[in-house]
Amino acid sequence: MKKVKLQRLWDSLHSSYWFVPTLMAAVAVALAFTMLTLDRMGKIGPLEKWGWIYTGGPDGARAVLSAVVGSMVSVTATSFSIAIVALQLASSNFGPRLLRNFMQDTGNQIVLGTFISTFIYGLLVLRTVRGEDYDIFVPEISITVGILLALISIGVLIYFIDHASTIIQASHIISEVSTDLHRAIERLFPEKIGHSVSQAKHQVGDIPASFDSEACLIQATGRGYLQAINEEELMKLACKHDLLLYVKPRPGKFVIQGTDLVRVLPEERVDRKLAEQIEKAFILGKERTEQQDIEFPIDQLVEIALRALSPGINDPFTAIRCIDRLSAGLSRLAQRDFPSPYRYDEDDHLRVIANPVTFPQLTNTAFNQIRRYGKRDVAVTIRLLEAIARIAPYTSNKKDQAALLRHAQMIERGSREEVAEECDRACVEERYWAVVKALERSEVKSQKSKVKSDGEY
Repeated sequence: MKKVKLQRLWDSLHSSYWFVPTLMAAVAVALAFTMLTLDRMGKIGPLEKWGWIYTGGPDGARAVLSAVVGSMVSVTATSFSIAIVALQLASSNFGPRLLRNFMQDTGNQIVLGTFISTFIYGLLVLRTVRGEDYDIFVPEISITVGILLALISIGVLIYFIDHASTIIQASHIISEVSTDLHRAIERLFPEKIGHSVSQAKHQVGDIPASFDSEACLIQATGRGYLQAINEEELMKLACKHDLLLYVKPRPGKFVIQGTDLVRVLPEERVDRKLAEQIEKAFILGKERTEQQDIEFPIDQLVEIALRALSPGINDPFTAIRCIDRLSAGLSRLAQRDFPSPYRYDEDDHLRVIANPVTFPQLTNTAFNQIRRYGKRDVAVTIRLLEAIARIAPYTSNKKDQAALLRHAQMIERGSREEVAEECDRACVEERYWAVVKALERSEVKSQKSKVKSDGEY
């Protein structure tokens, strides 16, 4: 439970504009007091031999620090304005769900944190400068560090201007979402097919025939998107109370109050306290995340493609880039071993049944809407078929191959209905038969691999 909550907390902090700047501001406060302490102790010897250290009077020190503090206020305000404009452009051009990716941009957070930290540092040092005849104090080391921070801030400002113009480009956004997709694949599907030994296999007799009629329901008391399920906690509770749990929703689904979360057998072992413990294993939030939801980054790429294909934008090249990234993600997913819906304990007792995502479901998520909105665009249609042809060699079972073939057939059939030019239809048909041949070769290859592994066994 703690691990899942910590992951959720880190995801929330990483998606905010206050966490990193706050940490950097705290470091600036500590640095200011440290430098002022060194100035008061005077342990570095005569400052004249350090040619680069500030050695002016109190009036000059106030002028320098005031310039640093004032400029940092202006630069911080300008940077916030640029960041807000970037968020508005992202929301209007690529969809509101992409805002979270911009909020997670560490570069922007560090830039804002640098300006705020320099401002706080300069303000804390400025208050200590005294020019009275009886008690003159000019913190030379602290002022020098403040000047260095101002120079660093200038470099950070130059970086920010370049960075802000880069992160709103379609190619950069698509690349970042694709990276999130591949990270989610590595996290949620860590093992490749052929490199893992299957554990206890599901038997029909493991599920009682009376499960549907005798199991009790545990329903949600809150509402929101199911961001994560603490599988370890569910398994622990099931083993401790000798239960069989059937988890109904998948991460990413929207849950309302009264939604069925789990069916539990036997009913007589479930009391109010246990029901609350089981419900706490389901983490709800205001929005979807890729923590356990592999469909979320796929939906983001699809949303960018759909907006690009809208009549108001009409940018098929951006949609084609999204299709390329989707094909790369699905090619990697096709090589992964999808988790079984049945979870066993160490004694091979069935404890948890879930509804895991499957490769055909992910192909539906990736291709269905783009196929519908892009069927009148020949370039998009051709790229969809080419993407399926690229994915085909990585598939190793008939269900996955059948799912790809079904999408290719729908794409080809839609082109015949929507594309008027005969030459364009011929190009689409050529790509379709290339998909069919690629799937046939993949099926033959998987059969040979199966025969070889059976022979070795």
